[in-house]
Amino acid sequence: MAYAGSAVLEGDAAAFAAAIRSLVNNPRFSDVTFVVGRERQEVFAHRCILACRCQAFQGMLSQPQPGAQEPWPPQAPLVLSHVQPEVFLAVIEFLYTNSVTLNSLIALEVLTSAVEYGLDDLRKAAVTYGQMDLQQHCLVFVEDHTREVVQTRGFHELSGAALAVVLQSDRLAIDEPDLIRAVREWAHVSSAVLERPVAEVAAGPVRELRLPLLSPRELAALESHNQRDPLIPVECIAEAWKCHALRKGRGAPSHLYQCRRGTQPREHHSYLQ
Repeated sequence: MAYAGSAVLEGDAAAFAAAIRSLVNNPRFSDVTFVVGRERQEVFAHRCILACRCQAFQGMLSQPQPGAQEPWPPQAPLVLSHVQPEVFLAVIEFLYTNSVTLNSLIALEVLTSAVEYGLDDLRKAAVTYGQMDLQQHCLVFVEDHTREVVQTRGFHELSGAALAVVLQSDRLAIDEPDLIRAVREWAHVSSAVLERPVAEVAAGPVRELRLPLLSPRELAALESHNQRDPLIPVECIAEAWKCHALRKGRGAPSHLYQCRRGTQPREHHSYLQ
């Protein structure tokens, strides 16, 4: 309650921010521990901060431990095996300080974690990055380093929706056969994790692959491989064959005939435009 003549006095904001930042991954006074990634790295945090900053954590910490009636006890670690420690630490940093230190190696995966695990504050509360700004920032990095990115664990852990967004880009610096191989690898990893058929988990993303860009020889090899290892719907391959037969881009969505930045020229590309 404010009284007449009262005033709000503010202390040193920088000192306060530094004190809060010192709590990030600090075991002293922490009351919750996460075991993160394949490396099983311990990350220390404070329930009150996580719960007030992120509804997802609030729900996670309020749920009882399996086989118990009470909320998760402080001594019981929470295991997050499917996120990289560097990425999770970036998320924790943001929750504590309302800022995050991003670099080109983790930017895409931080965005993915924010979406996948419901960490909406990372998208909504950032001062310099809104969701679309961060998504665009990450996409630009993927476009500039496509060959390197598709070999990373973060690429293999993308959701189908996130991968579809990436595959819609004209500026990916990779040739289509190499991109198809990368998507096939992603699909097999996702299939194993989700325990669903490869063709099912890949149903959305594969429709963004630009099959008409393949030469007849490449398309025939893809069709043969697809019979042994189903990934791409038969009708998508048929549309690509139709474009070769008619010698013009027709039938499939028009953006599937557009060469990407990394597309190697092929003779038939002249009649796709």
